[in-house]
Amino acid sequence: MPYIRPDVQNLLAMLAAQPGPQMQDMPPTDARAMMTGMAQFAERPRGDLAEIRNLSIPGPHGHTIPARLYRNNLTDTPAPVIVFYHGGGWVIGDLEIYESLCAEISRTLDISVVSVDYRLAPEHRFPAATEDCIAAARWVASSPAEIGHPVTGVIPAGDSAGGNLAAAISLETHGTLAAPILAQWLIYPATDMSATTGSMAEFADGYLLTAAGMEYFNGHYMPEGADITHVWASPINAASLAGQPATLVFTCGLDPLRDQGRAYAAKLIAAGVRTIFREADGQIHGCITLRAAIPSAQDDLHACLTDLRILINEAA
Repeated sequence: MPYIRPDVQNLLAMLAAQPGPQMQDMPPTDARAMMTGMAQFAERPRGDLAEIRNLSIPGPHGHTIPARLYRNNLTDTPAPVIVFYHGGGWVIGDLEIYESLCAEISRTLDISVVSVDYRLAPEHRFPAATEDCIAAARWVASSPAEIGHPVTGVIPAGDSAGGNLAAAISLETHGTLAAPILAQWLIYPATDMSATTGSMAEFADGYLLTAAGMEYFNGHYMPEGADITHVWASPINAASLAGQPATLVFTCGLDPLRDQGRAYAAKLIAAGVRTIFREADGQIHGCITLRAAIPSAQDDLHACLTDLRILINEAA
């Protein structure tokens, strides 16, 4: 039996006792509502910040990408910006669910954060999410007036599907943006859509994210016949990770995606990329947006933010 933290065990026991269908048995609209409800009782309050403002980013096909800016101070001093891509299997998740997390990041690091509300599947399948996230990274790097200060660098960051998107954005745009990518933060990232063994099998059920849930998300996101080995879908398949920005990879010990994050960190290290790898023993997928229900996840988050500050300072 793997080690499970007491606060994690309490949450898992409570969820197991709840009646009703599983997320993978619902249409996406209902699954989105379920994630919203989960966040309302399981996430910490947002807290105060100097500024929180909605943005509109020009999209790649003439559409507008909603986003939200978080600023801990209103100085116009040039500074980096974290571009955050939320999780939710490319199917669920939104700006509201991630508001507490993005505010906490901005407040703790004293850095501007832009949270990106990319298009979701199945209404918009692969590669729509990646296209939106690339457009958002390019827009932020161009120092638009809406940010409120010149942008000296960007830090792609995201959890789960957002970690996949952050990795893909770094692979696609590193060295081509108007401001450099200083670092990337991959939070229990999905890096290999073909994975079925190891942690995918060991933690397939009973630890919040399930193998059936991943199949549900991937099935909605990837068009029929799409190449799941494409580097935007499975960044682990990049021919080389040499030259990628300094990277913080955070994984959880009870996560079906654990081994994907481990493998990506190992490939970065083998390629000579400055990499910090952190794994939370006894912790589950999704923990950094469940910090009220899992109090120990707050410590995991702040340990990551300490690591990320080191990488940003080294690159500045």
